[in-house]
Formats: sequence, structure tokens, C-alpha cells
Amino acid sequence: MKIFGVVGWKNNGKTGLMERLVAEITGRGFSVSTVKHAHHRFDVDREGKDSYRHRAAGAQEVLLASRYRWALMHELRDEDEPPLQELLSKMAPVDLVLIEGYKRDSHAKIEAHRHETGKSLIAEDDDSVVAVASDVPIEGLSLPVFDLDDTGAIADFILKHVGLD
Repeated sequence: MKIFGVVGWKNNGKTGLMERLVAEITGRGFSVSTVKHAHHRFDVDREGKDSYRHRAAGAQEVLLASRYRWALMHELRDEDEPPLQELLSKMAPVDLVLIEGYKRDSHAKIEAHRHETGKSLIAEDDDSVVAVASDVPIEGLSLPVFDLDDTGAIADFILKHVGLD
């Protein structure tokens, strides 16, 4: 499985870029899965639902299944957050896994950057960022810079970088 990341500061367009890349790359016939890192507590379940009640009662894992999809929820309780590689090993094989977040991990990444946020570029201090997708031109950067909305060119770059071109 090939992996490639999308990083950036909050409100810099990561999720929109991820969504467009998944549509573009699957449209080219490749199978794609995604991993999204969250820095906050999240829940894919709702209070009062049976699966929520199972977890609240102490179940370590709850697998929810229907004819349309299945989801496995694993409660960490007092365990550490698993590393990205461990999580990837739990996924079914696909051509490409796009990873949103995990900016401190060493896999290759493109940085989503919006000038209006006023944030510095992660790429300036992180060798694992191999390109930038920005809403403004960036001068003096030794990495490829793409227009944030040029999904086709960004997809071309990613597929070539991971060897799927």
C-alpha cells in the first residue's frame, strides 16, 4: 500500500483538498482509503444508540454492521494512541492511503496553505513535506508549489511520487 499525506494548519484547506483528491484519484481507477487524525476527543456514535451503550458499559471493541457498511470502534481507555503504522496495518489493502494530519510522522506530504490564515509554512522546517498547495504564489521555496485548487496537477504529482503514475 502506498501512503501520502496532506498537512497544514487549521483552516488551510486540508479537508477540501483531501476530498477533491479522493474523487480525482478514484476517478482515475485507483482504490483509495483515508486516515484522518483528530487532536480532539471525537465520537462516531451517538449517545443512547445501542452501540454507544455497549461502549459505555465497558466493551473494548464494538463492531456495528449493516448491509451498507461496517465500523469497528476500539476504545483506548488508558492505552496510548497507536502509531500511524499500527493503524495502517488494520486497513484493507488499497492502491493509495491518503493521510490527513499526522504532520510529525515521516511519510511524504503536501502542505495545504492559505495566505489569509497568516500561518508560516510547515514545509520550511519539515523535510517530509515534498510540495505545497497554496492559494497564492510562493517565491523562494525549493519545493514544487501548486495552486491549491489545481486538483489534477496535485493528483499527478502524488501518483508520480508514490509510483502509481
